[in-house]
Amino acid sequence: MSSGQATVYVVDDEVQIRTAIGSLCEETGHQVKLFASTDEFLAESISGGPSCLVLDVRFPGTSPTGLDLQRRLAETGVAIPIVFISGHSDVRVSVEAMKRGAVEFLPKPFREQEILDAIRHSIERDRRRMQREDAVREARQRVETLTTREREIMLLMDEGLVSKQIAARLGVSEVTVKVHRARMMRKLELRSPIEVVRLIDSMGREAETTRAGSRQPLF
Repeated sequence: MSSGQATVYVVDDEVQIRTAIGSLCEETGHQVKLFASTDEFLAESISGGPSCLVLDVRFPGTSPTGLDLQRRLAETGVAIPIVFISGHSDVRVSVEAMKRGAVEFLPKPFREQEILDAIRHSIERDRRRMQREDAVREARQRVETLTTREREIMLLMDEGLVSKQIAARLGVSEVTVKVHRARMMRKLELRSPIEVVRLIDSMGREAETTRAGSRQPLF
């Protein structure tokens, strides 16, 4: 998924602008989808591959503004990098857009290389995000193969405990801990305690909740 063809969504009410950007993107090998308003874009299903959104700030009529769309996407958990473009010089709007995570804010008219660089950077960022999500998903699948004891040992290793300390905490022999630990490391395809820590860190809040004593499942 993260290595597929990138899609560039261009949302601008000026037909010349959106078609020009679309042509540039197609020349660089990207799939392009053009929209005249934020309402049109909201009716579209975003592709599963890497993508970015080139978005104008202002739209005529009752269509949501670019900032409104950025806010709505964030609220619904749609993580697509946004490159804002605008024909109006508004420092407040540009600052707000960047604070909310926009990759770039380009005033019109902009040079072709400027928009292409911003799009390339956005797609690379989205590709890295998807690669991280793929890695976490695969790690969770491996964690699901662990026994309850192996998960306990994994979490205690994350606290920095060695086998002797883990044995004392669990009330079992050190040999038993080493056996379960070896099986756990093999299932997770890990080689060192630091890799265990990195794995759990990548899992995020769920692992933290379990270590705090929650009865909810770990992953």
